[in-house]
Amino acid sequence: MIIKRACKEQANVIARLIMQAMNYDCCRYYAGPEHTLDDFERMMTGLVEKEHSQYSYANTHVALSDDGEVMGICVTYDGAQLHSLRRAFIQAAKESFGLDYSNIDDETGPGELYLDSLAVDERYRGRGIATELLRVAADKAAAMGLPAVGLLVDKGNPLAERLYIKAGFRYINDASWGGHAMKHLQHIIPT
Repeated sequence: MIIKRACKEQANVIARLIMQAMNYDCCRYYAGPEHTLDDFERMMTGLVEKEHSQYSYANTHVALSDDGEVMGICVTYDGAQLHSLRRAFIQAAKESFGLDYSNIDDETGPGELYLDSLAVDERYRGRGIATELLRVAADKAAAMGLPAVGLLVDKGNPLAERLYIKAGFRYINDASWGGHAMKHLQHIIPT
């Protein structure tokens, strides 16, 4: 397995894995009742292709198989940049779905590298890929001088929560995102 920065040409597979990480119910929530998951995937692929978007390929690390297939992804960015990075999502949702998410709750803020999306293709699960991607996120936070990696985990996903706890994340507070109850977890970066 090789982990490296993503490239723009991987946008569609990254978008599909981000949607998996989001949970398809959340994707439907943000697409609205008049639109399909395919519509949402098209919008997300466009956001991954952009350089200044929270979902950008530039914010993504990919785990690649020996033959170059994307096995997993980890999307991270400085939480202090959330509002400027989120503008692309707000604009795309208006254009694609006619929906205004300008008042969406913040899922992160200053003082943490936000792990926006972590997903491993189901064909490659159980191989330690997610754990390695979490290590890459911690290394990125340390290199950026950020004191923690933060994330939201769906309260209905105890398997993911166990993975994060095993990797050193701890509960910070409750949150809500995409119509789902979440937990905000952080991994403090040793100094």
